Amino acid sequence: MQNYPDIPFQRKAVEPVECLKAGWALAKSQYWLLFGISAVGILIASVVPLGILMGPMMCGIYLAYFQLFRGQPIEFGTLFKGFDYFGQSLIATLIHVLPILLVFIPGYIIFSVSFFLLIQSQGNNPDPAVTMTFLGIGGLFWLAMIIFIMVVSVLFTFAYPLIVDRGLSGFDAVKLSVKAARANFWRLLGLFLLNGILGLLGMLLCYVGVLFVLPISFGALAIAYENVFGLGEPVANVPPPPPTFT
Repeated sequence: MQNYPDIPFQRKAVEPVECLKAGWALAKSQYWLLFGISAVGILIASVVPLGILMGPMMCGIYLAYFQLFRGQPIEFGTLFKGFDYFGQSLIATLIHVLPILLVFIPGYIIFSVSFFLLIQSQGNNPDPAVTMTFLGIGGLFWLAMIIFIMVVSVLFTFAYPLIVDRGLSGFDAVKLSVKAARANFWRLLGLFLLNGILGLLGMLLCYVGVLFVLPISFGALAIAYENVFGLGEPVANVPPPPPTFT
């Protein structure tokens, strides 16, 4: 049963190229501050396994962008205000990560064991055709995993922003994010691909360049959220009401 308030959203409201342009326009006035917030947030999020710190870092990053939207001052410490949403953002992160792990880990184990048994069975005279066929199947597995992760990530696009902007619980934020993202799926996918291209271009600059496009990428996603939901009134960070089962 739906526990979150009736929050309307727009369908087909995301224009990938326009989101990138607007994201740059939003970020450029505070570019270096947003660069520091985004880069440090991503680095901290990557320190702890299973994305345990991913939620509060993402909430802190989006909080900075939403305050910028509203004309409120931001500072580097805004990033760490994301820990105010630690519990709910952790729930959202686990909902995001667990399905990926449930698919990836068994698939990886099966592929690795199968490859080991294939090598063992062929001994000193491996059949190149069999080996290439197996590697081709492995390539298809990794391609399917990339597509699966991208689809899950698209559906999860609005979860952290909804926790920050509308004060939703982690579970309700994911549910509403999936619902709104499905209504804007192909356009959001286009935005993700454009952000991916920007990141790839950044990686060509000795990898560190990928950090310099983060303010634009997060700005574009913040614009996409604003186009789909609009910004709500600032909410106090109080615990959400317990779920009802009636």
